[in-house]
Amino acid sequence: MNSSNLKDLSAFLMVAEVSSFTRAAARLGVSQSALSQTIRGLEARLGLRLFSRTTRSVSLTEAGERLLNRIGPAMGEIDAGLAEMGELAGKPAGTIRLTADEYAVQSVLQPAIARFLPDYPDIRVEITTDYGLTDIVSGRFDAGVRRGRLVEKDMIAVRIGPDVPMAVVGAPSYFARRAAPKRPPELLAHACLNLRLPTYGEFPWTFLKAGKEHRVKVSGPMVFNSIAPIRDAAVAGLGLAFLPQPYVSTQIASGHLVEVMGDWRKTFEGYHLYYADRRHASSAFSLLVEALRYRKP
Repeated sequence: MNSSNLKDLSAFLMVAEVSSFTRAAARLGVSQSALSQTIRGLEARLGLRLFSRTTRSVSLTEAGERLLNRIGPAMGEIDAGLAEMGELAGKPAGTIRLTADEYAVQSVLQPAIARFLPDYPDIRVEITTDYGLTDIVSGRFDAGVRRGRLVEKDMIAVRIGPDVPMAVVGAPSYFARRAAPKRPPELLAHACLNLRLPTYGEFPWTFLKAGKEHRVKVSGPMVFNSIAPIRDAAVAGLGLAFLPQPYVSTQIASGHLVEVMGDWRKTFEGYHLYYADRRHASSAFSLLVEALRYRKP
């Protein structure tokens, strides 16, 4: 295989991964037109269409799916082989691909990786933010991040973060119009700002008191697929939010948000890094796992 074919296949894999020529071009550091030309050239050589394109979406054709299933694992082996060559030179190297939800990235991954990378300039970490229960094998990820109880039994799991207490919060301007709820059922009468997960739909708010768990399926004027705009909307007085307490601690301390129902607070198990059995893992990956491993203060 010549180098141009390898480059074209790498471009194909990137478009297949992100389902977007625009995002793929940005990741590859090329223009969208150059990437489109590369894919058209590959399709012309194969005599097959690999992607179905509309003005709003990009999806794999049946031929594209077959090519992805065939070359995806092989390209992973090539990446691993190149990383091994770097290690023979005494330098941990290679790209490590992770998938995690938004709060895990902000609270756990970014701080640890910021401390880790300066010591290993030949290691590159790619993080995809995703609230879905991603199949890391088919998605060609080295590892994923989930709360402990959500990790599949056939995966190796390493704890990387502390337990996560949740908080119900609202702005003073909201509570100027509505009395603060004191018990979970009272939330049904409030404007609640909720998170919609790809796998489960709208996120149920979960509480714990006297050892008994209570779940409430709330509703309200706005639903989001990430937590940053939920916090912003709560600060703006648009409704109540159910968010990790550390994520809103600054706003609580400043008075922009007020926590209610603190005696019903539920604490979730901390985040774990999970991955398939890697008996021959690269030293770069092993070093990152150790850098992320949670150690109680």
